[in-house]
Amino acid sequence: MLIDGRASVQFGGDRALWLRVTSVCDKPTYHGWVWLTGYSINLATGEALARREVFAQIAGLQIQRPTTENAPPRSNAASKTRRRGV
Repeated sequence: MLIDGRASVQFGGDRALWLRVTSVCDKPTYHGWVWLTGYSINLATGEALARREVFAQIAGLQIQRPTTENAPPRSNAASKTRRRGV
């Protein structure tokens, strides 16, 4: 998920980050906001850099794959596992 200035001013400009979300807090927050827990990602390697907890506006979250040419392809292992049971 791309988190940039549209989700919160603290991630504006060059402070935007890619976050591999591991959980979404179900505790009440301000209307339209959410706490996300996950790992910031190095786009060049696809590796997790650091665990992060971020507070962001739901409307500004951008769920998408990284678009840089250096981003590694996603593994097909999970989809192959699901197909076996079908």
